[in-house]
Amino acid sequence: MNRGASYWTLTYAALFAMAAYNLTPFFWMVTTSLKTDMEVTSFPPTLLPAELTTGAYARIWSQEGFPLYFFNSIKVSGATALLSGAIGILAAYGFSRFAFKGRTALMAAFLASQMLPGVLLVGPYFKMLSALALYDTHLGLILAQTTITLPFTIWMLKGYMDTIPVEIDQAAMIDGATRWQCLIHCVLPNILPGLVATMIFSFLLAWGDLLWALCLITDSAKQTMTLGITNLVGQFRVLWSDVMAATVIGCAIPAFFYLLLQRYLVQGSAGSAVKS
Repeated sequence: MNRGASYWTLTYAALFAMAAYNLTPFFWMVTTSLKTDMEVTSFPPTLLPAELTTGAYARIWSQEGFPLYFFNSIKVSGATALLSGAIGILAAYGFSRFAFKGRTALMAAFLASQMLPGVLLVGPYFKMLSALALYDTHLGLILAQTTITLPFTIWMLKGYMDTIPVEIDQAAMIDGATRWQCLIHCVLPNILPGLVATMIFSFLLAWGDLLWALCLITDSAKQTMTLGITNLVGQFRVLWSDVMAATVIGCAIPAFFYLLLQRYLVQGSAGSAVKS
């Protein structure tokens, strides 16, 4: 009995240590954003704000360009998620329901593309987008980020579709349904949680991107939020309360979608497809 109690005590202690290790940076970020500029640079540093203030948030949101950066990120990330989901579901259906020559090799190529560091692809993407007159445009950035998220989307959606019996498609086609109708009315409703989860992943990846936005966008009016936050770091002075406030605002959307992602992952089940 004592051995069992010790086991659970050590387990909970390890979980608490891991949670503290992961949550401490976020706690420090939030508390720093609520401190005055003088308190942020004081030594020794304070754990909690001595004088609670939201001045950094007011300065950030009223700052010229920052609301634009925020909505640019919403636009680019949302379009990336929608485009990745739309193309991914068609490709995944083809891989899941059809056997064709080179199918395994093509899926392996998709998987291998995820292992390439993004910095190696910046040069080719720059040349292609410049040749297509899409450099320094949101469309060019959306297309570039979609190609990065699409292999993962295809792999995930194919896994969801593989759990749905092919007999459902065959029964629908016997009743006169087309392949497109099978996808829309039979397959899509049953993989909707998986589709939403993969789209949220694509959104989060595009939202937190800095490398592609930095290399493919130069116009300040088209910059995303990650670039806007880096612009807050000056050459001679850094207002850390403003930087932390901007980071908290930037983390609010991913935190919301992460909670939504957990919810839909739990709902991802093909059992309802078989029963219905």
